[in-house]
This record gives sequence, C-alpha cells and structure tokens, in this order.
Amino acid sequence: MMFVDERKRSDINRPNSSPQTGILPLVRVPSNCQRNISLLTFDPDGDKVQCRYGSNSNECYTCTPPTVLSLSSSCSLSFSPTSSSNEGSYAVQLMMEDFPRQTINLTHYSSGTTSISSSSSMTRMPSQFVFKVDPAAPSCTAGEYLPRFLPPTPEHGAQFFIDVNEMIEINITAEATQSEITELLFSGPFNMTKSSSGSGYFTLTWTPSFSQYDDNETHPICFTVQANASSSVYQSDLRCVIVRVGNIPATAPPSPPPETSRLTVLKLKISTTLPLKDNKDEIEKAIKDELIRRGLPADIKVRLLNDGSVQVNEKAAP
Repeated sequence: MMFVDERKRSDINRPNSSPQTGILPLVRVPSNCQRNISLLTFDPDGDKVQCRYGSNSNECYTCTPPTVLSLSSSCSLSFSPTSSSNEGSYAVQLMMEDFPRQTINLTHYSSGTTSISSSSSMTRMPSQFVFKVDPAAPSCTAGEYLPRFLPPTPEHGAQFFIDVNEMIEINITAEATQSEITELLFSGPFNMTKSSSGSGYFTLTWTPSFSQYDDNETHPICFTVQANASSSVYQSDLRCVIVRVGNIPATAPPSPPPETSRLTVLKLKISTTLPLKDNKDEIEKAIKDELIRRGLPADIKVRLLNDGSVQVNEKAAP
C-alpha cells in the first residue's frame, strides 16, 4: 500500500509531491559478478529520499529480505559474488520515503496545522521487482559478456527538460564483444516507443501532450540492455533518467503569474572540432553544465542550432 500526506506544506504552499523512482520487473546478474543497483530517487520538492525493506502486511508479502542483497538507506542495493546454491529468483519489496530537510507545518482545512521535523516521512511508496541470480558468467568485465553502455547514452540520474508536444529522443548505445545484444528493456510513459538502428543502437522516443496530463510533471525512465550467449542471458547495469515537462524548477516553488513572467534568451557562437550533427547532445550538455557552473539556474534549456549558434532559454520572474 502507498501512503501519501495530502496536507499543504508551509515551505512550498501546496501539498507534498511523492518521490519518484523506476525499475524493471526483472533485474538479473550472474552469481559470480559484483553488482550495485542505485535506484532512482528523484523528489520534485527536493526532499531527502530514503529506502528500507517492507516490514508489515501493508508493505510486503512474506516479508523476508533477499539474503543475497544489502540495502542502504540511500536506496542503493549491493550484490556480492555468491555460490551456485544461491542462484534463483528473489522478491525485492522496498518502501521509499521522503523527509523534509527542515521542520515544516502541514495544514488540512478540517484538522488544522501540525508541525513535522526532518525525521518524519510524508510518503511511503512501495517499489517491488524480481532479482534473479543467474549461473556464473565466463567473465564479469563489462563489455564482454555483460553489455557496457557507451556514449551518447545518458548517465544515471540525468534530467531532460521538454515542453508539451515537444518530442524527446534518448539515444542508447552498448557493446558486448563475447555475446550478442538482443534487446533494450525499459520502463517509462505508456506511449514511449523504442527503435533500433542495429545491434547495440537504440532510441527511445516520446512526445508529451496536454490531453495526457503530462504538463508540469516529471517522468522516470529506466532501461537496461540485454544480451545472449548460447543459452545464457546477460544484462547491463540499470540506468534511469528523469524527463521534466514544463521546466519545473527543482525546488518547485509557486509559479509566478503568467503576466509577470518573462523569457530571457541568450545567443552565442561556439567553436568545436566535433561534427555538430553527430555530437549534438554531448555538446549541448557540456554547454549547459558550464553555464550552470557560472551561476545560471539548473532548469535552463540549451539548444544547438543548425548554424552552429546556441540558444539558451531561461524563465524567470522580473
């Protein structure tokens, strides 16, 4: 069961938003390979997110944590090489919670106001999947039997900013020299599509729309690349990203009225030896990271135009 506190928060003047995560139904690893799984822990309100195993009948069924996994409060699962006797499937039943970073007041129209501290959770959200320990692999080196991600695959935890009716393409590349990459497994918005331009080359495509209530929302997307060798199946690391529709600031303060907002546009020229067409995402990310380092807000939107110029959009109140 999920628990959500719908009272209005004093720090953001609106109800709490639940933390967001993503996972695949089945995550697998060879019994002889070390694997760390960092779950996505994105909170729209900027709260601290922690994880624990389910502990009662409202949170789990047969509440026995997997013996082959260790869980940190920061939502990282660790698997260490184990014997063949531990091969098989395990149910992982987690609870994800968000905690305010300071004491705040929660107000309900009928029950009044209550203060809570940074040790009190506001949401308890279940995350459940199957963890499968497969027979040992000939090698645990990423890129041999277990697929390895290559650029321009986004890093785990990366954020993308798009508007409603704007299409996003997430390009994913992987290699495995001793096995055959067969598919990309992913979880994301229901109308996201997957395509492939060859073994190890995949693209996830999605266009949010007003009719699907995607505006001013955040959407987790998780993926892994799967490969086969003989009768064995191998998965890459799990990666998750966040797509934010409508450029919501990370701390989600109240939005200014439309008549008081303005759009600031910065244009500049760049010089690079990289082909613009083939390295567009990498160049845009490098420019954005540098602008943020120099003081621009984290929700700026950077676009590399065909003529080599760069457009930077920043929404701000005057």
